[in-house]
Amino acid sequence: MTFWGLTISSIISLLLLLYICNQKNKNQLQRIFMLDVVLVFFWNIGILLQNQFSTHYSIDPYVFEYFVYVFACFLPVAIFFTGLIFANTKIKFKKSYWLLFVIPFISLIMVWTNNYHHLFYIKYSTNMGDTISGPFANVYVVYNMILYAIGLIYLVRYSIKNSGFFSKQAILFTIATLVPLIPNLLGSFGIISIPVSLTPILFTVTVLLCALAVFKFDFLKVTPIALQRVVDRMSDSYLVINENNIVTDFNKTFLATFNFTSANVRNKDFCKLLEPTSTNLDELTLTLEKAKNSPETFIFERHFKSLNKHFHIEINNISNNGSFLGILILFKDITQHIEDMKTIKENQDLLVEKERLSSLGQLVGGIAHNLKTPIMSIAGAAEGLTDLTKEYDSSIDDPEVTSSDHHEIARDMTEWIEKIKTHTSYMSDIITAVKGQAVTLSEDTEDAFTIEELLKRINILMRHELKNALIELRTNTMVDASFSLKGNVNSLVQVINNLISNAIQAYNGKTNEVMDLLVEKTEHEIVISVRDYGCGMPDEVQDKLFKEMITTKGKNGTGLGLFMSYSTIRGHFNGNITFESELGKGTTFHVILPID
Repeated sequence: MTFWGLTISSIISLLLLLYICNQKNKNQLQRIFMLDVVLVFFWNIGILLQNQFSTHYSIDPYVFEYFVYVFACFLPVAIFFTGLIFANTKIKFKKSYWLLFVIPFISLIMVWTNNYHHLFYIKYSTNMGDTISGPFANVYVVYNMILYAIGLIYLVRYSIKNSGFFSKQAILFTIATLVPLIPNLLGSFGIISIPVSLTPILFTVTVLLCALAVFKFDFLKVTPIALQRVVDRMSDSYLVINENNIVTDFNKTFLATFNFTSANVRNKDFCKLLEPTSTNLDELTLTLEKAKNSPETFIFERHFKSLNKHFHIEINNISNNGSFLGILILFKDITQHIEDMKTIKENQDLLVEKERLSSLGQLVGGIAHNLKTPIMSIAGAAEGLTDLTKEYDSSIDDPEVTSSDHHEIARDMTEWIEKIKTHTSYMSDIITAVKGQAVTLSEDTEDAFTIEELLKRINILMRHELKNALIELRTNTMVDASFSLKGNVNSLVQVINNLISNAIQAYNGKTNEVMDLLVEKTEHEIVISVRDYGCGMPDEVQDKLFKEMITTKGKNGTGLGLFMSYSTIRGHFNGNITFESELGKGTTFHVILPID
């Protein structure tokens, strides 16, 4: 019976060793596990040889102990390291670890020299009950049991912690721990009589059960402690509950966030646990019930008044091969985000008004200059008409004034009137353009307007700023001027003008420069491009453009212009703004408007 038990144990150990050796890219846990199997295999072989040769050839069985103890002494150390690596995923071999080998080496020497001192065995027998151990043998047994127990406790503890007490992995590790431990303890204290040959067989069973837990359930792919350390360092809280809403797992972040201790949380009813912190849990409870029967992810936000915190809550069903295992609940603390959004909202109107007033301030300067010229021209025309009126009045009774003279005076008066009409029309255009820009940027009125009307307004409003900066704006329209777009023309003018103003400032006060305003048409889009050949933008500005309010103008800029321009094009026109920029070579902004 012993022969077949040892033979089967040896075969199982060999097959398991071949299986592990066949694994590619072995990690540290696989390598230490392979060492466990090697030690068990040769231990079985040694006892098997002892059993056969001592029985059939009358060879002293103690001779084989010289060979057997080479493996038996170091197996508990190997099992200890197996548990340690399992718990930590990977370890660095410290110098202090060498101390663990002191007792095994001394034990081995004691076994080899036992005939001279009998400190290990006073009387040796292949039956543990007939053996009389020496004083050092007790040290050896206690030391090995401690190492063996610690190693397997690591395995059991971390499998329970991450898979639950009744998981298959935890059960296998627990059985693996008890299989050799109980018989050997009973045998060591003389309670039962067991043969020495049974010990390697029991350890073979232990290694086999551990192998099933490790390889069958993929413990080498995601080791529990690695997973636990990851979730403990997560900034988000998480909980795992079973079908009865009892908490089975959580991370340290959850404890810190909700001011709980581990004892307050584990195996507690989830809803009762959070009841003191939240006034309305009906929605949460209902969602938990839905999640138990659905693979869908449920997401909602909740304010926990007692904590004064806002959470983004995500609930997911955990299942394996269609079998429900539990529910994963993630709590993302969005309190700071809510407060930031509130602050932005409170200051948004002020920022928008400041930017609008800044734009209107620029317009006022342009208006003053643009209206000054036609007003002076109209005043000159009025003076000319006044002189002609006086001349005509004095010539009525003058016999020397011919009808030809009267017609000439009438032609001069007509010319002055046409000039007045031209200037008043120009002034009307200015007033119309300025009136449109004086409305709020949030206006969403949608009307049809042509490319010609758009460019006309841009030219009127930017003429003074361009002239004052001595910058030439070259307009190139590759689209029919009568092509019609739909939207708020005033908002679009504001965006283009802002881009032109930025382009002017890109020259840093340099004069006699040029920039281009291009209008192109693709199959589905109108693209309006503003291109300058100025300083360009650094990478750090490009990375943040449109994502936040950033400015390169220092205290003279709010950073809101481009940010609002992008928002306007996205929100009012369903379009987009893109750009290319290179330091020292200039920047091009593309306003992309869908045609339909």
